[in-house]
Amino acid sequence: MTMNEQMIKTEENILHTYNRFPVVLEKGEGVFLYDSDGKKYLDFAAGIAVNALGYHYPGYDEALKEQVDKLLHVSNLYYNETMAMAGEKLAEASGMKKVFFTNSGAEAIEGAVKAAKKYAYIRDGHGDHQILAMNHSFHGRTIGALSITGNEAYRSPFLPLMDGVRFADFNDIESVKKQITDKTCAIFVEPIQGEGGVFPAEQEFLEELRQICDQRDILLVFDEIQCGMGRTGNYFAWQAYGVKPDIMTCAKALGCGVPVGAFVLNKKAASASLEPGDHGTTYGGNPLACAAVSKVFDIFKEDGILRHVQELTLCLEEHLDALAAKHTCILERRGMGFMQGLVLKDGSVGEVVKKALEKGLLVISAGGNVLRLVPPLIITKEHIEQMAEILDSCFE
Repeated sequence: MTMNEQMIKTEENILHTYNRFPVVLEKGEGVFLYDSDGKKYLDFAAGIAVNALGYHYPGYDEALKEQVDKLLHVSNLYYNETMAMAGEKLAEASGMKKVFFTNSGAEAIEGAVKAAKKYAYIRDGHGDHQILAMNHSFHGRTIGALSITGNEAYRSPFLPLMDGVRFADFNDIESVKKQITDKTCAIFVEPIQGEGGVFPAEQEFLEELRQICDQRDILLVFDEIQCGMGRTGNYFAWQAYGVKPDIMTCAKALGCGVPVGAFVLNKKAASASLEPGDHGTTYGGNPLACAAVSKVFDIFKEDGILRHVQELTLCLEEHLDALAAKHTCILERRGMGFMQGLVLKDGSVGEVVKKALEKGLLVISAGGNVLRLVPPLIITKEHIEQMAEILDSCFE
């Protein structure tokens, strides 16, 4: 089939919930993707921050193929080797106590919500607790995750959602204090808001959240689904701040392409929340997904992926700052590590994304007017220079 025929067939058979770009991606190699006509694209989107190791990273495919030949799935009624290995590595990297593997980020959020509610139920002996989340946040599209997503455009068509959710302003501790009640059992926050426009949390904001939660026995939950797994030069963004959560969610780059997520709990939350019968999953923690997670952690450690991000962050920021200084349509740059955003004048981001695609560069948008760059963590200085040259021509 031609590329156009493939797109037509997709529209005929797949529910239209995405306005897809007119390109059929067929294969990848390193940090490049190729469409079915053979055109080459420099990937600075990474499957929306998923493909941290790019495509066909040495050893990754082989680990999956080896696991396919051994065992794809068993239920959680039994133990399996790769879950044990992946759980140990995730707990070690996060410094947390217990791991629950899921199939996606939204499911990780659902589990974290239930864990927080159960913790408060055990503590108080009753339900009817509330969750505090942030305006402009994004936590997923299931009903529970949508309930704590601070964006009315996503929420409005599906009301009523889960009760007992209040919203405060990100990086505004006084707003948080005004929304806390005696019923508040958890505060959910992204250390770096992704869909909301690539907004990093302020150091003092996270520190004060931690203090409030400690004083009132509220669980602090960090959503690291997009900003975690090396994107900031640390395994998880909160590690750069030195502010540790009680529960953390992760997904996306956790499996580098294999669908997998997790929520991770510290000792306090793990010892007094979910018990047998409270939560479950058919596919979560299956041998194939956990083989991917385990290998990703091995590669990060053995090949110095975090150090590579730290070393190249300044280069990436300098090139983006130069673009911002040169082009009046760019209002500012913000972000951390390899999670960067260029804030553009309203209405222009979609045009830039399209022009970049035509010129062989994949970038995405966020927050309505932000050009979001979340490349594979293995990009080089040459790739950064190539990206900047293409964007420069787009802005021209």
